[in-house]
Amino acid sequence: MKTASAGGMFRLVACLAATLACDGYAADDVTALGTVLTAVGAETAGSADGAIPPYTGALLPPAGYRTGDGRRIDPFADEKPVRVITPASAAGAGAQLTDGTRELLRRHPGFRIDVYPSHRTVGYPDYILENTRRNATTMSTAADRGISKALPGVPFPIPRDGNEVMWNHRMRCMGRAIAFQYESWLMTSGGLPVLTSSAHSVWDFPVFDAKRAAPLQPDEILFQWKVDYTGPQRRAGESLLLFDAVDPLRQARRVWSYLPGQRRARQVEMPDDAPHGSSSGAYVNDDAFVYTGVLERFDVKLLGKREMIIPYNTYRFSYHPKVDDLLQPGHLNPDYLRWELHRVWVVEATLKPGEHHVYGRRVFYVDEDSWTALAADEYETDGRLRRTVFAFLSQSYDAGVPFSINHAVYDFGQGSYFLAFFPGAHSGVKYVQPLPSSQWTPDAMAGAGVR
Repeated sequence: MKTASAGGMFRLVACLAATLACDGYAADDVTALGTVLTAVGAETAGSADGAIPPYTGALLPPAGYRTGDGRRIDPFADEKPVRVITPASAAGAGAQLTDGTRELLRRHPGFRIDVYPSHRTVGYPDYILENTRRNATTMSTAADRGISKALPGVPFPIPRDGNEVMWNHRMRCMGRAIAFQYESWLMTSGGLPVLTSSAHSVWDFPVFDAKRAAPLQPDEILFQWKVDYTGPQRRAGESLLLFDAVDPLRQARRVWSYLPGQRRARQVEMPDDAPHGSSSGAYVNDDAFVYTGVLERFDVKLLGKREMIIPYNTYRFSYHPKVDDLLQPGHLNPDYLRWELHRVWVVEATLKPGEHHVYGRRVFYVDEDSWTALAADEYETDGRLRRTVFAFLSQSYDAGVPFSINHAVYDFGQGSYFLAFFPGAHSGVKYVQPLPSSQWTPDAMAGAGVR
């Protein structure tokens, strides 16, 4: 459903697409970035009714925030909802709710959506903005859906199709290195909360070096991830080491697992549609972070841009210290969730004939300001809605990048839900110096593994 403000964007994209250079965008089109569009390709203007404000720049640290603190103050803590959507009023929200959100309201009489004033808080470092402008004139998608010539930034700030939108999600900047202690919880269909993992995790993005000038190479590391499990007791002492390349179609994901009983690191497989190990089957591997990977098994279609009510500026939720307050039978506690109206790109992926996946169709909702997929609806091959995933985004105003690793999935088939990578129960999220390369080896993982 196109809104008045979205219509202007559709016309702009159509005009730009008509004048594409054969390996990027014509020089005149790039002038839209930083004027009609923000530096990363979002609409600068607000919505016609004023519910979505114009973009005026990234959120700055609020008064009272202590530099280096992993817990970020909620700058909107005193705000009240401008709208409350209950099961009885869900029909009035129309197309602004995802199918998964409507299903939660249908299933749970006590669930509600508290819609707060919209704030466009996301921002990125200056080098990301400059690289994004350069990408707009040089980027291209290869026949196998890979990317070429990219600099660290948004590859396709003026996307022409759904694949380019999803590449923007995959290549979004989350900082140079992050460290945090997290917990993941499964709420069973019977209303029993189960701790599935607690761990100390380090995320490192080697490509996001502010001094880098060379284009990305398909087989180099985009993202490397170390996990040292501390609980539950049966998992204490386990470790995981993961490497994702810039282009997973050229260089597949590599994963090593360390089990204390075996006293060695072994390489393991992590297929996209296999059940995620820490979720007790609540979702599959490529549901993590709403979507991780490349949609090579699917025909991908860009449905356009819509105004949708999605989780946003979720400081109160992600940094809440007591997970028990958040977990309720059937759904997360609405008292701690913040929903806002934002413009999102909507991408539909339909399973190709002859391909195999647990999902036959998927719909992703990608935030225009951050290029982060903040929601996804996942349908079985018979058309039934099986799962919905939400990411909880907040701007790390001290680091100048958004944080959206914390996410939740509702499994409508099992009647359970899974809260993943929740940092609030510990010391929050810290942006740190990268670990030395010697720490990113299976041998180092095995040497450190002690139960």
